[in-house]
Amino acid sequence: MKSPSDTQNFTRNQAPLPSITAIICTLNEEQTVSHVLEKIPSFITDVLIVDGHSIDNTVNVAKKAYPSVRITTQPGKGKGDAIRHGIREAKGQIIVTLDADGSMDPPDIMKFVESLTEGFDYAKGSRFLPGVRTDDMPRHRLFGNWVFTTLTNILFGSKYTDITYGFNAFWKEKIQNIKVRSDGFEEVVEWNINVHRHGLKVKEVAVDEYERLDGEAKLRSFHDGARILKTILRERIRRQSTNQKD
Repeated sequence: MKSPSDTQNFTRNQAPLPSITAIICTLNEEQTVSHVLEKIPSFITDVLIVDGHSIDNTVNVAKKAYPSVRITTQPGKGKGDAIRHGIREAKGQIIVTLDADGSMDPPDIMKFVESLTEGFDYAKGSRFLPGVRTDDMPRHRLFGNWVFTTLTNILFGSKYTDITYGFNAFWKEKIQNIKVRSDGFEEVVEWNINVHRHGLKVKEVAVDEYERLDGEAKLRSFHDGARILKTILRERIRRQSTNQKD
């Protein structure tokens, strides 16, 4: 059930709100997915679950919690593969990506949509802007995020405060020429680098990250951290190669 406090007449200067697809990637999330779906704001026109071949009851729970949900199974494996598949299947002019573990608050989607309708191309969630916090990152991950964010800003001239967060929104038409190859959790870093490289107008959106409702994070800190570092360095080399050709 959606909350009566949802903004049902969400408009900008009385103009109709663009169509919006919320992409939720799932992998054995039967304990949490209903909590997320029940908090989806009513102005979202399309809710798409991209399931990663769950072996539990995730799909049935999602259908019961949100009868109009669309469900598709990703063709490969990994978060990056799921996001790419979701973007291809999305019907909305605006796409929002969020997790199914309850750490992201769906009503915050309004903040992202407001940024996009104000003229930005890409609204990027940040847990490290003033006034917000994260309850779901141990110290070693906090340090890792700081290292990767700082390195990205140095190598690419960006000004991000949070490079690894997957709560983001963007105009679908604006990212058509951006090609992201990563299949794992490093995909969000590759997205952020390439959004900056393509000159999209980016606004960071301050959002709290809450402790996950159930289970353990699927991210493997050191394994996936190594993949993130490799991705940053690979994109730097690709940038240099492109500049030399020009």
